[in-house]
Amino acid sequence: MDDTAKYLIHADITADGVVERSDVVGAIFGQTEGLLGDDLDLRDLQQSSKVGRIDVRVESEHGQSFGTVTIASSLDKVETAILAASLETIERVGPCRASVSIANVEDVRTAKRREVVDRAKELLSSSFDDDVMTSQEILAEVRQSIRVEDITEYEGFPAGPNVTNTDAIIVVEGRADVLTLLRYGVKNAIAVEGTNVPDVVANLTQERTTTAFLDADRGGDLILKELEQVGDIDYVAVAPSGKSVEDLSRDEVMSALRKKRPLDRFERDDTQFAAATDGSTLPAPENGDTDTDRPIEPSIGTASDAEVETGADAIDSSDDGVAEEQVDAGTIEVENAPVENIESAASEDCSAAVEDESEQSDDETDTPEREPQTLRSHAQAVIDGESETARLLDDEFSILAEAPANETFDAIENAESVPHAVVFDGTLSQRILDVSAQRGVEQIVARDEGEFVKKPTTVRILTANRL
Repeated sequence: MDDTAKYLIHADITADGVVERSDVVGAIFGQTEGLLGDDLDLRDLQQSSKVGRIDVRVESEHGQSFGTVTIASSLDKVETAILAASLETIERVGPCRASVSIANVEDVRTAKRREVVDRAKELLSSSFDDDVMTSQEILAEVRQSIRVEDITEYEGFPAGPNVTNTDAIIVVEGRADVLTLLRYGVKNAIAVEGTNVPDVVANLTQERTTTAFLDADRGGDLILKELEQVGDIDYVAVAPSGKSVEDLSRDEVMSALRKKRPLDRFERDDTQFAAATDGSTLPAPENGDTDTDRPIEPSIGTASDAEVETGADAIDSSDDGVAEEQVDAGTIEVENAPVENIESAASEDCSAAVEDESEQSDDETDTPEREPQTLRSHAQAVIDGESETARLLDDEFSILAEAPANETFDAIENAESVPHAVVFDGTLSQRILDVSAQRGVEQIVARDEGEFVKKPTTVRILTANRL
């Protein structure tokens, strides 16, 4: 009945005594019987489904009863109004005096129409796209979707489709970087997915001409250092300061790859790979300079007249007539410069470098043996040498402090400067791992690992056999 009702009669009832629902229903049928004639008799209307179920709610308090009555009607307006008015003739409910007043007659269809209008407004605002794409936007959207869908996996790591068959690869940090390069047509990139370079990528760099294309932040520096230790890197390209590879435009990507430098000629400095002390990824200012508005010159130099020679299929050619830019991990050519001049300049540079090295070696003949400068060399000295000591290292892997291996916990906890790395000849315990995470140590190298309840994600754990 409720599904076909057009009107709802709402009435309030008051009784001078305690009554129940059955008393109210009996009073309605009994005192309206024969009042309106046979055509509007309430029992007949219910049997013919023109009037629905009588819903009564009654509560008693302090010897009086109060409640509401709701009747659904599918009669027309006039008949419904007459039926509603007849309810006000009720004077007794059970043994008690009572009064009934009509609160209102609700048009169900009006409420439904209101719901229809509100829902139509929602559909109009959310389901119809007023933006009309131009032809160029449609073409660009389709081209981009095709390129992005080309992303594959190389032994479980995100990679471009050409990684398996090309002679040159580009190593980037994450999946988003691979997608960015695919968007611009570079299909020979593979991601290391974190600062821990996997064996799959390390082995691949041994077989291919490899360019490391990294962010200009602390994470990129750590990845490059580990790639130097476990892989074979030929070239290094760096995103502009303050930007990640995934955020670069096409021109910025191509420019960064053109400016790549051979690994042996690539120089790190604080303006290139740096992390601000507040934990952000922006480069730290030089020599404590806080003038953030001053531009920072990258250390890799410029190569406006340099063109990167690439293998075929590294970049898709576009259909809009624009000349294809070929960028890959290959060799660097210098335009408009004779080969003899380049070779002579290189010879002069090499001679100057040899002289500088010879002078430096003469000055250092009386100095003690140089301390290890890589994490692996520290591990060899401390762990392979069975020194039973612990070394606390800064971010350049210089020694901050040394202590016996059984006092590693106290050494880390009481260190004046927060160590970047800890190398010790012992078993890594949960206690040492927890204090390292609390102090902000980034890397720990131990002889072996103990049992851990939990491993902090901020500390990178290595053992001697892994190095």
